[in-house]
Amino acid sequence: MSSAFRRIAVVGCSGGGKTTLSRALGDRLGLPVIPLDLYFWQPGWVEPEVEDWRRRLAVLAAQPAWVMDGTFMSTIDAKLAAADLVIDIDLPRPLCLYRVVLRWIRFWGRTRPDMAPGCPEKVDWDFVSYIWSFRKSQRPRLEQAEAAAGKRVIRLRSTVEIDQFLAGLPATLS
Repeated sequence: MSSAFRRIAVVGCSGGGKTTLSRALGDRLGLPVIPLDLYFWQPGWVEPEVEDWRRRLAVLAAQPAWVMDGTFMSTIDAKLAAADLVIDIDLPRPLCLYRVVLRWIRFWGRTRPDMAPGCPEKVDWDFVSYIWSFRKSQRPRLEQAEAAAGKRVIRLRSTVEIDQFLAGLPATLS
């Protein structure tokens, strides 16, 4: 892998496969994976104050190498500024919803490993609405932040593209 890409931000809609891709990248490239859900959420699905979250993110982003899993639009500018490469997963919303429901069933009543303690898996109307409207409400802001950051962006729009991307590592990142 090129030494230019030691900090990789993986972004996109919930259910798109950010965590799965991040783990695969971390394993393949020998980089630590930072699942932002683990650091963002407080027990009971409580969100931190924005400034507190910005401070936590700054500490995480200052590490010399990582694959950072999570979008969090409130701090997307800081994360993208610290990244060397952005991988944006842009899968169809029905697939994202389907995957979220499968994850909910799989972790029913439990907290998944990449989630903060005290946050058992849940799917509620707000979350479904967020996923359904992501392309219209969040994607333009995400793409604007990506353009403003001026970093290389690799956009993956299907599971086939994700598989092809992984199959091409490390040549893809050189």
